[in-house]
Amino acid sequence: MSLVRVHNFSVSLDGFATGEGQRLEAPFGHAGSRLMQWAIGTRTFRAMGLHGDSEASFGVDDAFAGAWGPGIGAEIMGRNKFGPQRGPWENEDWKGWWGENPVFHTPVVVLTHHLRPALEMDGGTTFHFVDADPAVALEQARALAGGLDVRIGGGAITIRQFLAADLIDHLHVVIVPIILGRGERLWEGLEGLEERFDIEATPSPSGVVHLVGTRRSAR
Repeated sequence: MSLVRVHNFSVSLDGFATGEGQRLEAPFGHAGSRLMQWAIGTRTFRAMGLHGDSEASFGVDDAFAGAWGPGIGAEIMGRNKFGPQRGPWENEDWKGWWGENPVFHTPVVVLTHHLRPALEMDGGTTFHFVDADPAVALEQARALAGGLDVRIGGGAITIRQFLAADLIDHLHVVIVPIILGRGERLWEGLEGLEERFDIEATPSPSGVVHLVGTRRSAR
């Protein structure tokens, strides 16, 4: 069976995966770009369209970041990763943060209680809007993935739901040395999660620590 993977998901030292006050002008709320600063300089994220003042790096951070794409056939994301709007769609003009050619190049299942027609974009990305629990959403994503792995892209609530349902096989979380104090926590309600995974920690010269959890037993 294909694997369910999380990659490049950043959290602060106090466990927040996004800051308070997410909106169109501030996708990570009051955290700004601090949670993703480690990634902005990597070759992988530069190829996704992020820009920086220095040369793209090929080091530890890029080695982890680059595992994001190979072998992935579909992504599942929450409504709040797709866009800042809550509740019923005001209109269907919003097509995500990523422009006409999103970085995914696969089908993407967007979890939402407010359905809308599938949205086909350039480059092979099609957003499918689904109202389903994690197990059912994963079944639909696997049907779209063509036998390849499924990535759970976030945000924190979505990843937390899939962890709570014990559906994640590979968990890559990046601990960023900042304190946010408020926002959306990743680990809430997941006491004892470490018992399900073999965990390796790799520090980076950038100051972050890459935690990789591999599920101990097959479902």
